[in-house]
Amino acid sequence: MTWKDNSGTVATVVEPNVRMQLDAAVGDSARAVHTNSMREAIRVVREGPVRAVFVSPRCVSRDELPRVASLVEGFPGVSTVAVVSGHDRTSSERLLDMGALGVRRMVDLSVLGGWRYLRDMISHPSSPTAARILAKLVPALGNPTEDSRALLEAKVRLAPGLKNARQLARRLGVNSSTLMSRFLRSGLPSPKRYLASIRLLYAAAFLEVPGLSLTDVAYRLQYSSPQSFGRHLRSLLGTTASEFRARYTFEFALDDFLGRMIVPFQQTFSTFHPLDQGVGNLGQNR
Repeated sequence: MTWKDNSGTVATVVEPNVRMQLDAAVGDSARAVHTNSMREAIRVVREGPVRAVFVSPRCVSRDELPRVASLVEGFPGVSTVAVVSGHDRTSSERLLDMGALGVRRMVDLSVLGGWRYLRDMISHPSSPTAARILAKLVPALGNPTEDSRALLEAKVRLAPGLKNARQLARRLGVNSSTLMSRFLRSGLPSPKRYLASIRLLYAAAFLEVPGLSLTDVAYRLQYSSPQSFGRHLRSLLGTTASEFRARYTFEFALDDFLGRMIVPFQQTFSTFHPLDQGVGNLGQNR
């Protein structure tokens, strides 16, 4: 197998009929290298920079599960994503096995928005900070619906470049007013509040880097000025930027966020459908 070095590469171990659709979903955002086994996928990861490895549970035999573990543990900077194109007993059991081995990300192509979510995942891969957030956030969600999990993951991955919830709604292809009303009716904090809180997690992570100044962090998060960043901190936390840097480690800020805005709403997330155009009452099961 030969391929040129490309930091936009993704490797796959998926069914043949999914490969063509995945190639179309990738488009110009990345280059998909399709393999026939976990052994081959790991070789691709070893030979050059790879964004992510997409693995179908149907394509992983029980004998290959140790290689899934090797991929997750040996290459923490590469996202391993379970890709589900259909449901049967074997794939469900294998998906549980993969989860037990540390695979924390999954996209279900059989549900509404599945391919859109996969395209967005490829176009906007997780940064190291996003990976740190998602490593704790995804388990803390409990048993969420596919689209509520997808929405929160998108917020985490896109937060540094988004200034408000309207921009997020546009990126997801949903009406911003509809999105806000769905959060309100379900008793959740607003999309704006989630986005603002996640941006502060990035700020806390960036401020742990000794070489980055408060000004550097403000511009990395696309505030118009350090003063604008400072006003945001005062409005949300009642603290100055210097106090924030001194008091809020990334781990403290992340645990506080999960404790206030994720864990108390696990039951809501299990029935919440924020992206489903066909759902009228999002607080009920379909």
